[in-house]
Amino acid sequence: MKKIGFLSFGHWSPSPQSGTRSGADALLQSIDLAVAAEELGADGAYYRVHHFARQLASPFPLLAAAGAKTKRIELGTAVIDMRYENPLYMAEDAGAADLIAGGRLQLGISRGSPEQVIDGWRYFGYVPEEGKSDADMARRHSEIFLDLLRGEGFAQPNPRPMFPNPPGLLRLEPFSAGLRERIWWGAATDATAVWAAKLGMNLQSSTLKFDETGEPLHVQQAKQIRAYRAAWKEAGHAREPRVSVSRSIFALVNDMDRAYFGGSEGEDHFGYIEPEKRAVFGRTYAAEPDKLVEQLKADEAIAEADTLLLTVPNQLGVDYNAHVIESILKHVAPALGWR
Repeated sequence: MKKIGFLSFGHWSPSPQSGTRSGADALLQSIDLAVAAEELGADGAYYRVHHFARQLASPFPLLAAAGAKTKRIELGTAVIDMRYENPLYMAEDAGAADLIAGGRLQLGISRGSPEQVIDGWRYFGYVPEEGKSDADMARRHSEIFLDLLRGEGFAQPNPRPMFPNPPGLLRLEPFSAGLRERIWWGAATDATAVWAAKLGMNLQSSTLKFDETGEPLHVQQAKQIRAYRAAWKEAGHAREPRVSVSRSIFALVNDMDRAYFGGSEGEDHFGYIEPEKRAVFGRTYAAEPDKLVEQLKADEAIAEADTLLLTVPNQLGVDYNAHVIESILKHVAPALGWR
């Protein structure tokens, strides 16, 4: 059995060919797709965060709104770029959104990917410490955020407050119990996956990964997941971790599917997402359901993961993306034992 959700980047464009032409469209359609996915029986609605781009950015208003309009589906991110985040403000926002959703948030965080502007985090007021990198800064912000989610008091109360205080040091409010165990780290390397395991975060692995062996993406990801689980066990955490992988998967069941994605099936390819950092980019799976089932059986990383996130072409509209999700749930997942 696997949890199956969607992952949307929330692209929008004023082009007449786009079904998502504004920031408002992207946000409202993201909520509508979460509602539709829940009705179809999907397990998760996840959103990517990019700054300075015509995509989804500030996640917590979206997560709170989706949480208020749904009842069962998990609501998450994959991922929030921690270079841009104030961990204290984020802890308040995350706590509030999680309470609105009834404890359904699954927050993926990470160092983030290359952005639309140079050192965009500087415009948000963040600069790495002397001798540290932006990745170091992201990990430091993450560690502070995780510590805050423990819910322990740390701030000295005012002896003459406006309102009465509970005894002892004060914590940030609102506090949502259990959210700390629903934080995921988006890891592009084996080393950061191991680091995430030591800190007790769940693992997200994307449709790309920094190339460490020259092997196909699914093989490298499977090795990454196994290294993560070994580190988790060694750390002695009491609970079982969760692991997700993202994939572009399209079941061709009608003429529209074939028009959009017929012929888009390909192989992994290698390139440079950052200077001097070679990455492996995962293939698109697009085929008739019976063929798709056979292809997905050979994906080692999907087999290792408990959660699969389907990347969706959000600019094709809510109805079509609901169809994409339903096709996987109905025609593919049962044959693979995922349902």
